[in-house]
Amino acid sequence: MQYEITLPADYDMTIVRERVATRGHALDDRPGLGLKAYLVRERGVAGSAVNQYAPFYLWNDAGRMGEFLVGGGGFQGIVADFGRPAVRHWTGLAVEAGRARGTAPRAASRRLVPLPASADLTERVAAALAGLRELGGADGLHTAALAVDPHHWRLMTFALWEREAPGAHGDAEHYEVLHLSAPGLTRLPAGRTW
Repeated sequence: MQYEITLPADYDMTIVRERVATRGHALDDRPGLGLKAYLVRERGVAGSAVNQYAPFYLWNDAGRMGEFLVGGGGFQGIVADFGRPAVRHWTGLAVEAGRARGTAPRAASRRLVPLPASADLTERVAAALAGLRELGGADGLHTAALAVDPHHWRLMTFALWEREAPGAHGDAEHYEVLHLSAPGLTRLPAGRTW
């Protein structure tokens, strides 16, 4: 799950940084949460054209995700401060633990790949799963996940990195990680989830 709050070009991003520094630990023990990466992009940094706060979540329990969003479980703070953003959510296909999992990640990347109507879904997903397994051995990888958006028919690969995200996928969006809440990180399923 991810929501993106795009902020004005002249927005003081230290406001977001201070918000995360003071409130970010609130989900460090959240039941049902695998991880929440508090992500930002700053205009003019790492190729970003926008200022953006874009937290990314991996949930172990979809019911807890629903509680977080609509049951008074935490999302109301975002709504109160920034309005109610659209929330993207994907169906998880696989998770890979990287060799840097014991470190605090400082960067993240997200890559969206369309699945045209003519595409053989089984073949495309098999290739993406093989790519995720290969990514699992990359230097500096903390955690990587593959998911599908069956509404827009896209595959999404999300990765957390110990330092900076490698530039191998020039079409990926790059983020800075301000904090990682990971109460259920070790309970995220390894490998394929289905």
